[in-house]
Amino acid sequence: MNEEAGPYQGQDRFECRKNLVADFQAMGDLVKIEAYRHSVGHCQRCNTIVEPRISEQWFVRAKPLADPSLEAVRDGRIRIIPERFTKIYNDWLENIRDWCISRQLWWGHRIPVWYCDDCGAQTCARVDPTQCSKCGSKNIHQDEDVLDTWFSSGLWPFSTLGWPDQTKDLAYFYPTSVLETGYDILFFWVARMIMLGLHMTGEVPFDTVYLHGLIRNEDGQKISKSMPDAWRYDPLYIIDEYGQDALRFSLLTGSTPGNDTKLSLSRVEANRNFCNKIWQAARFVLGNLGERTSEFTPLRQMAPTPEMSVADRWILSRYHRLVNDVNRLLAAYQLGEAGRQIYEFLWGEYCDWYIEISKVQLRGEDAAAAGRTRQVLVYVLDGCLRLLHPYMPFVTEAIWQYLPHEGAALIIASWPIGGALDEGAEEAMGVFMELVRAIRNARSEYDVEPGHRIAAIIAAGANSAFLEGQRAALEILARVDGGKLHIAAQLTEKPQKALALMVSSLECYLPLADLVDLDKERARLTAEHAQLGQEIARSEKLLANPGFVSKAPAEVVQKERSKVEEYRERQARVKARLDGLS
Repeated sequence: MNEEAGPYQGQDRFECRKNLVADFQAMGDLVKIEAYRHSVGHCQRCNTIVEPRISEQWFVRAKPLADPSLEAVRDGRIRIIPERFTKIYNDWLENIRDWCISRQLWWGHRIPVWYCDDCGAQTCARVDPTQCSKCGSKNIHQDEDVLDTWFSSGLWPFSTLGWPDQTKDLAYFYPTSVLETGYDILFFWVARMIMLGLHMTGEVPFDTVYLHGLIRNEDGQKISKSMPDAWRYDPLYIIDEYGQDALRFSLLTGSTPGNDTKLSLSRVEANRNFCNKIWQAARFVLGNLGERTSEFTPLRQMAPTPEMSVADRWILSRYHRLVNDVNRLLAAYQLGEAGRQIYEFLWGEYCDWYIEISKVQLRGEDAAAAGRTRQVLVYVLDGCLRLLHPYMPFVTEAIWQYLPHEGAALIIASWPIGGALDEGAEEAMGVFMELVRAIRNARSEYDVEPGHRIAAIIAAGANSAFLEGQRAALEILARVDGGKLHIAAQLTEKPQKALALMVSSLECYLPLADLVDLDKERARLTAEHAQLGQEIARSEKLLANPGFVSKAPAEVVQKERSKVEEYRERQARVKARLDGLS
């Protein structure tokens, strides 16, 4: 307590309170004591109770600054993404109050006001004064307060470029185009930059505001230093474990504008694996170029041609479609969706399908066809690295330097442009991939060993010639025995004891005797059917017990009911398999 506290001066605040109550009681002036619960402010760092204190502060009248800022968004000079935050922006500025701009801190821009020690007058100036503007006394001192951080930050777009001088940097860089920041400081920073930018320069500081969400932990809680496992979400720790690109890609693709993101470390790990996948794809491509790397410098644009294989035309068409989609999504500021599409194309279509098919084409006897495939491999990989570079700058730059290329660095290379599409090749390869997936699913369902090649009989109709051309690829991708693979336009008689797969316009039959040992499979399924029956009976008996249903926790009872449903579904599937083998 200070000197204003009279007899209580020097006492601790809590001690003073007790003494005040005791003195009231001694004077007979205490009416009653009652408990009162209210919200008491505490320091965020040390958890000490904060005491309110009245003090003089500097304020800026905010309404004259807010009105032009509202108009700039209303007339379209500034666009906020996502648009729903425009209402929040308007609510803040339409109900704005005067802005307290002084802070009692040890750092920051000093308040530009000087006090005269002789006459008490105040002097406010852009250039530090040497004397009082009223009486001329040299006994002056500057206000010890500093400006609010957001006031200083609001000056950033133009003050860093030399303003108020009309510098080259100010003329070139102000106003800028896009501001990217978190939605939680839409008013505190974004609105202040617009207010001060318009007032000081007469121009808006940017034309687009892109708002991202907050990063939360896997349970959706806001990450703070006080969390027991906060270290797991430290960017430096994550980078040491998984790399910068994996973290960057996870943040960009795991979010949508204005929505919070749950940061999953397993997702970051998966994206680290994606980096490895790209390395492996690049090693395959470079390994197949050999000493002729310089012959395969990517073309600016490459179109599908009739002499190319269907797979070559398909991947070119799919890549050009990807470029168009990514450019459209980026223009709409759907950064996450654009990144996800690049991921799915590179991993799914380029690596898992085209590279596997290209192995067949590269081993073929047609040298010209193999050369075209090499050129397509390089062209598509080069383009994907350019698309992916904003998301994964380090790994893409490193790989690109190994590929045949023109220019010093990927970061200054030209952006990909879309090209010709081939609807026919996309449709044909779509049927082929659907067939391979169906055969793979059947192998998985019947637990066929990976090394065991199976028989297949296919009625392909109008696609028979195309499918015959893909025979070698079908043998490798679906692990079909080439000697037992029969492709025809129509079948005179459907095979008996065969698993039938209906794929688009195709009929595919997989003889069961070649898939499994029928006697062993029947025995295994019969035993599994009986075991499931016992589990169902046990659970039904438990659920029929009134004591269990009434006394057990609701979640335990529900879990038991869910188990019964799952057992019944599994038993029905096993029964269907048994019927198919009979």
